[in-house]
Formats: sequence, structure tokens, C-alpha cells
Amino acid sequence: MAFTEEQIKDWNNQLKEASPEEIISWALQQASKPVVTTNFRPYEVNILHAVTQVDSEIPIIWCDTGYNTRNTYTHAEELISRLGLNIKLYVPKQTAAHRDAVMGIPQIDDPLHKEFTEQVKLEPFRRAMKEHRPDVWFTNLRKGQTALRDSLDIFSLGSDGVLKVSPFYYWNDAQLDAYLKQYGLPNEHKYFDPTKVLENRECGLHT
Repeated sequence: MAFTEEQIKDWNNQLKEASPEEIISWALQQASKPVVTTNFRPYEVNILHAVTQVDSEIPIIWCDTGYNTRNTYTHAEELISRLGLNIKLYVPKQTAAHRDAVMGIPQIDDPLHKEFTEQVKLEPFRRAMKEHRPDVWFTNLRKGQTALRDSLDIFSLGSDGVLKVSPFYYWNDAQLDAYLKQYGLPNEHKYFDPTKVLENRECGLHT
């Protein structure tokens, strides 16, 4: 199904006050090949729990850079088991050990940082999307995270025509914490993304 900007504008107006569960249920009715993407960063558990409560078999795409913290990997394994996630794992074509030997982790002002980001995140992500060819993509983007994300909404249209759905777009950390408490879910804050470094910096995945 091809989505239009006019449709998306209408949907954002209609569902702005809807609950994440209502947004997810509605979006899944529009989808033939939905996916969720995750990196198991803080509050990713919210989107993973909310979507899988509606569709327990939905593919969960995890592009693992190979540079996550021990805490993040432990957290990921706990959630995969606890929520029964249908994980589709994608990793870079080169091991972290090999890359560390020839490139390391370049600083963001180093010309090599662009190539590093391409290798560990963008190429695996493109490969995942090419294989799954989703029409609806659930993410946990939220207003206030970056300037780019402030320009989006609950529903937005990617350059590839995929409908991006962010059910928690207008939620703040306190609301997300209350959700986690309600369902007895763990969070994980010892997370580091070497392609972004700064919290308010985009890596290129959502541009």
C-alpha cells in the first residue's frame, strides 16, 4: 500500500490523543509487512512491549553494531527471553576486533567516522530493510530528542515510502517510567552508541 503525505497528516490529527496501544493496533491494520527496529537503548523496552502485546510475532530487527556495553547485551537477552521477541539480528560484515585493529572508533570530527557509521550501522540497516521490505516501521522516536525528530510526528513518511510509526512520540521520561512500573519491566541506561556519541546527534538512520 502506498501512503500519501495527506493521509499521514490526517492520521496524525485523528490519533494525536490516542494511546500507544490504539496507535499500534490501528497501524497494524494498515500494514502487510510491519517491523520494529531496536537497539535496546534506554526505553526501547516500552515500544517492544507495547507492539508485541498486539502482535507477538512481528519481526524485531536488531542491527547490533558490535560495540554495545555488557549491560546492554545482558538487557537485550533478558528482553528477548521475557517478551519472546522474534529477533532478526543483523551485524556488520567485518568484526569489531578487525575494525578496531585497522580503524578503531573514530571521533566524530574524524573523516573516518562517516565510514565507521556506514560499516557498523547504516549498511546492516539497509540490508535488513531490503530483506524484509516493510511497509510499516515501528520506532521509539520521541519529540524533544533531536531537531530532526522534532520535525516528525506519530506518523511520518520515509524517503523510501515506508510509514514510520512512533506510538510514544509525545511521551516524556516520567510517563515512560510509569509505563515500565505498571508492567514491571526493566530499563537499561548504561548504553553507548559510538556512531552518535552525543545524545542529540543523528547517525543518519532516520534522515
